[in-house]
Amino acid sequence: MTIRSMLIPLAGSEDMRPVMELGLTFGRDLGAHVDVLHIQSDPKDTIPLLGEGMSVSMIEDMIQIAETEGGERASEGHKVFDQLISELSLNVSDDPSSSGASASWSQEIGRNDEITARRGRLSDLIVVTRPTKFSDVLATLTLNAALFDSGCPVLVAPPGNGDATPKPLTTGGHVAISWNGSAEAARSVGSAMELIAKADKVTVLMAASDKTSAACAPELATYLEWHGIVPETRTFTPDGGQYTGAALLAECVQADVNLLVMGAYTHSRVRQLILGGMTRHVLENASLPLFMTH
Repeated sequence: MTIRSMLIPLAGSEDMRPVMELGLTFGRDLGAHVDVLHIQSDPKDTIPLLGEGMSVSMIEDMIQIAETEGGERASEGHKVFDQLISELSLNVSDDPSSSGASASWSQEIGRNDEITARRGRLSDLIVVTRPTKFSDVLATLTLNAALFDSGCPVLVAPPGNGDATPKPLTTGGHVAISWNGSAEAARSVGSAMELIAKADKVTVLMAASDKTSAACAPELATYLEWHGIVPETRTFTPDGGQYTGAALLAECVQADVNLLVMGAYTHSRVRQLILGGMTRHVLENASLPLFMTH
């Protein structure tokens, strides 16, 4: 899939620079347009039990505080955007007829999840930050909306101050594919083909399991070869009580991987916020960018 239009929805109190830097760098390298979207919550939605036991003046004060904080957040984000535009030498434009990489800044007021899903449906790639244990709920809502409600592939940026140092924020390098033959994994590979083709090295990673055929990895390797990509294949075995997700991330660290392509799995078709064990572990612990499709 050719990536021409990207969306970076900024949400909550997260550090905005890492996700903007990742998205704008990838947009530059891919020659794509990147829309950095600051989503400001409607102050009326941030007041719990509005009107219950609260005076009119209290409500007005809370709305004013929320509006002020939202404005300050938008101003802070715009400054980071301007800095990165200068550092990356990107053209600021929202003209679809323009050639080469470009970026634009936009703002909307409303629910993060609804706006992310709506705007994401008309994007080739959504770039969001990876929530941490310190994140507010908006970061998680935005991630879930991008993964499960947009129908769009998602690039998840590692936090800027995580436990491990993130890999360089650029295309190319070493791309790993977590492969189990599932529809989710296949959609991720198809959506990430442009990034996979640009990689200096590609490795197919497969967990040894009685649920996964040993032929899965060679089959994917053959498919990639038809696209002019010759990958390595590697089977790993979780041991010592490791979860598959933990073993997968350990393999990525050992192999010096820059980007991990994988499917996003859930345990429930009804409650899509309930992520599968492997997906949840990777999202909670990864220190490298993740390319995911549900």
